[in-house]
Amino acid sequence: MKWTPVSCLCLLALGGCQAMPSSLPSADPPPAESCYFPSDDPATLTASVDVLTEWGFSLDASDTQLGLLTASREKTLHGYSDLYAEPRLRPRTGFHVFGGLGSGGGAGLGVGVGLGGGFSQPPVEVERVSLLWDRQHMRVSRDIRRFDQYGSLREGRSASSDGFCQQLQRALSAQTATGDRTP
Repeated sequence: MKWTPVSCLCLLALGGCQAMPSSLPSADPPPAESCYFPSDDPATLTASVDVLTEWGFSLDASDTQLGLLTASREKTLHGYSDLYAEPRLRPRTGFHVFGGLGSGGGAGLGVGVGLGGGFSQPPVEVERVSLLWDRQHMRVSRDIRRFDQYGSLREGRSASSDGFCQQLQRALSAQTATGDRTP
């Protein structure tokens, strides 16, 4: 291929489209102030595991040397398959259990029977909580992500809200005050 000044100019123009972002992404909305609180009890991480497990989270990762704990829980979103479906694939009227019966947008009536589940899964919401303890303070970070029936990320947001962090703070205080710790 012969390089002409026009093709070089086009290449430079396309290279400008690949510029680095001017700023790093930030949490939106920002974490609440109550997500950073004093905590100097050595049993804080153990109590955190206990509290999050009681709330239905499963432990994903932990490092006691760093004071890091990550846990998550997953919830099936019933009824979200139609929300995340392509508009042209959504049924207009009708019902379906193991097949389908419905009427289309024009003239006609169709009856279909489908056997087998296909390759899709139900849409899910994954809530992840990360705790960082520096032996004096606890920092809480929480996010919620929603995945469609094909496993693609559809929504994601920071969820480090004041209500969640205060509830966690109270539960940790109660857990460490009673001395109810598992070794």
